[in-house]
Amino acid sequence: MKAIPETSFKKATQALNLLAEKKDGRINKMKAIKLIYLADRLHLRKYGRPIVGDVYWAMKLGPVGSSTKKIAELSDMPANVLAYAKKYIKPVDARKQSFTSVESIKKPDLNVFSKSDIECLEAIYERFSDKDQFELADLTHEYPEWSKHKKEIDGGKTRAKMDYKDFFADPKDGDAIFLQKKAELNQAKESFKELQEVTTFFAD
Repeated sequence: MKAIPETSFKKATQALNLLAEKKDGRINKMKAIKLIYLADRLHLRKYGRPIVGDVYWAMKLGPVGSSTKKIAELSDMPANVLAYAKKYIKPVDARKQSFTSVESIKKPDLNVFSKSDIECLEAIYERFSDKDQFELADLTHEYPEWSKHKKEIDGGKTRAKMDYKDFFADPKDGDAIFLQKKAELNQAKESFKELQEVTTFFAD
């Protein structure tokens, strides 16, 4: 199993933890995963990089960050990732059937985030926290990075890998929070392109 970067799993853990704390200490797992995707989308469009930087998959109920989901469930991750996550969150079996919620068990460590990370997490929570997980799933179906895979998903494919480059595209009827000015969006695109080039260089 390939280990995810330290900053990624710490940010994923603390994003789940922060959202749970904001929701009276416990938040629906699917809802939290969707909110983190939206925060990643917003930060990418404003600042040229995602917050968590997860691998996103288009699935029937919208985008799913694979590592964030596993961390929320405390399953199938490297030992150091699970050890860290278990200090801050725990999955809650609300229906005695499957893990449906994430509970905060320790105050979030916000030091893993930049100022802009927190800004975007807060903005997304304020804008979308009143929606349930299924409303958020429907909303995410409007965005091009998911909708380009709709035919595959409707045709029976369980998931399709999403491309961060598509996060910069605008839907016909997107939420105003994602209506960045053209110059700002172009700058974010250039920053992301440079980030990809640097990452690729050091990975070779």
